[in-house]
Amino acid sequence: MTHTARRRMFAGAAAGLLATSLGVAASASATAAPSGAGNGACRISTLPYPADTYRADASAIDPTGRFVAGGALRIGDSGNQYLLLVWDGQRLTETESARMVDAVDVNADGVVIGNGWADNGIGQPWRYHDGRLEQLPVVPSSGIFVSAINNAGDIVGYGSDIATGEYVALLWPAARPGTVEVLDTPANAMPSGITANGTIVGAAGDFGSWTSWVRRPNGRIDALTAPGAQSTVVNAAAGHWAVGRVNLGGANPLKVRWDLRDGSYTTLDQRLEWLEDVNAKGVVVGGDRVVRGGTSRVLPGGGDGVGIGARSVSDRGTIVGFRNAERVTPVRWTGC
Repeated sequence: MTHTARRRMFAGAAAGLLATSLGVAASASATAAPSGAGNGACRISTLPYPADTYRADASAIDPTGRFVAGGALRIGDSGNQYLLLVWDGQRLTETESARMVDAVDVNADGVVIGNGWADNGIGQPWRYHDGRLEQLPVVPSSGIFVSAINNAGDIVGYGSDIATGEYVALLWPAARPGTVEVLDTPANAMPSGITANGTIVGAAGDFGSWTSWVRRPNGRIDALTAPGAQSTVVNAAAGHWAVGRVNLGGANPLKVRWDLRDGSYTTLDQRLEWLEDVNAKGVVVGGDRVVRGGTSRVLPGGGDGVGIGARSVSDRGTIVGFRNAERVTPVRWTGC
C-alpha cells in the first residue's frame, strides 16, 4: 500500500526505521465510510527477523497481503549495518546495505521502493526486485525521494529544484523503464500516493500553507480540501480513497478521508494522531488503531511501556507495523 515518503513529512510521522524505533503509538476511530469487517479474532504475530539485529520494522504491505517490506539495523564492530527486509509470506529475504535504506512501498509483484543516500549525501531512491537492489534514475536535484508504487509498477516521488529550491513532482513510468519524468502539477508539489489506475495525490505550496490535490489519469488536477480549510495535506491513497489532514485554524488539524470520485470527505475520530495508510476499501491505519467502516478498534499488542504502530494495510485487511517492548520488532495483525 502507499506510504508517503515520508509521506510522513507532512504528517510529522516517523520517516524510516530509526525514527520508528521511538515506538510512538496513536489511537483513532471514524465516522461513516466504506464497510467490510475483518474475519475472525484480531491477532498480532511477530514476523521473522534476523536475530542479531538491534531493531527491525515492517513498513509496507502489498495490496494482496503477500509481500511485506521493512528494514533492520545490525550494530557490528565496524559500525552500523543496515538491512532491507522483504517477506514473501513467512519467508524472509535480507539484503545488506552500507547506508540506511528506508522501505517505502511494495506492490503485488513484490517490487519494493525506498529511499537512501548517495555518496555526496543527496537523497537517492532505489528499487528492489528478485534479489536485486538498483538505484532509480534521477533529475538534477539537491535530493530525490520516492513516495509510492502501484501494481503496474509506476512510481511517484519528488525532488527539489537546484535553481529555485522548490519541489517538483516526479514519475518513474513502468512503461518506460529507466526514465523519470517531471509532472505538470501545482508549484512546490510533493506526491504522496498513486492508485491502481494512475491517479496521483499530493500536496503543494509553502511549508505550513499546503494545499492538497489529485491528478487524474488524463492529467486534470482537482483540489482536495474542505470548507474553511487554511491548509490541507494528503498522506496516502488507494482505490478511490485518500486520507489526510485539514487545518481549520484550531490547535489540532482535522483528520479526514476523501472520496476521490467527487472530492467529498468524511471526518475521522480526532484521537487518531497518526495517519499512516488507507486501502482500496477505505480502511485506515495509524498508531495503535484501525478504522473500518464507521467504527475503530485498538490493535492488540500494546500496553504499559509497550508501543505499537500500524504502518500499512493490504486490501484484504492484513496490517503490518512494529512493536516496541525493550526492542523494536516487526509485526503483523490479522482478523482486525
